[in-house]
Amino acid sequence: MRYLDPKADLTFKKIFGEHKDLLISLLNALLPLADDEQIESVEYLSPELVPDTYVGKNSIVDVRCRDVKNRQFIVEMQMLWTEAFKQRVLFNASKAFVHQLDKKRKYEMLQPVYSLNLVNETFMKEYPDEFIHNYNVVHELHSDEIIDGLHFTFVELPKFQAHSIKEKKMAVLWLRFLTEIDEHTKEVPQELLDNPETSKALKAVEESAMSKNELLAYDDFWDKLGAERLLFVDSNRRSMEEGRAEGRAEGRAEGRAEGRVEIARNLLNMGMSIDDIAKATGLQKQEIERLNPVV
Repeated sequence: MRYLDPKADLTFKKIFGEHKDLLISLLNALLPLADDEQIESVEYLSPELVPDTYVGKNSIVDVRCRDVKNRQFIVEMQMLWTEAFKQRVLFNASKAFVHQLDKKRKYEMLQPVYSLNLVNETFMKEYPDEFIHNYNVVHELHSDEIIDGLHFTFVELPKFQAHSIKEKKMAVLWLRFLTEIDEHTKEVPQELLDNPETSKALKAVEESAMSKNELLAYDDFWDKLGAERLLFVDSNRRSMEEGRAEGRAEGRAEGRAEGRVEIARNLLNMGMSIDDIAKATGLQKQEIERLNPVV
């Protein structure tokens, strides 16, 4: 049996954008929801978040849904990490939160928005043992004081270690599914086959379950991702080279300035006038005067 990588755009949306039960299972497993906050049922919402004006561009997310409590959930699978992604996540969640209101502006009707972001790169290297990061709007001094409304969860998939979250079986199974299943999988872990949710997800990413057009779209995704990665790497390389070149130029300029100061100091010691030193070195008279304790 050949499987396709569930992290690809087409397969991810096929699993979690077409099977409500799998989406509910993923959200309950990875979001920090208390027992009495668990999601029981959802309805899919358009992944296109409404623009602020008629000329504005829509933000398109991977999966968006709402539960019976009117809480909204946004799920994104991000293959490449940039710092701008955080701002995009904040923007999308804020937009979903704001657009709950109708013209009557009943703020008490607003319900929380949860943003779950699965990232296939490491972006918090200073915390090597932490791969799930939860954010809330909290009091600066008292972190238990939370303004309920926007909740963000980021998961660094490459740092996932099953032993870190043994108490949450489904979280482990879903993360194993996302990190261990791809085109190179020769033997599926028995735990994934035995669990009803991950077993169903496995069937959804079987190559034999895909149409010809879906397989073409799948290949196209990886081609575009490879091109985007090259552009990103090239952009970073150019930025680093420009930074080094700028540093060298600043170093040379500082060296030249220090050289002129040293020459001016020697000329002062030889008794040359400040006016003549200014002409010879290009320094301002005030700069030269500061070098001469006699002046």
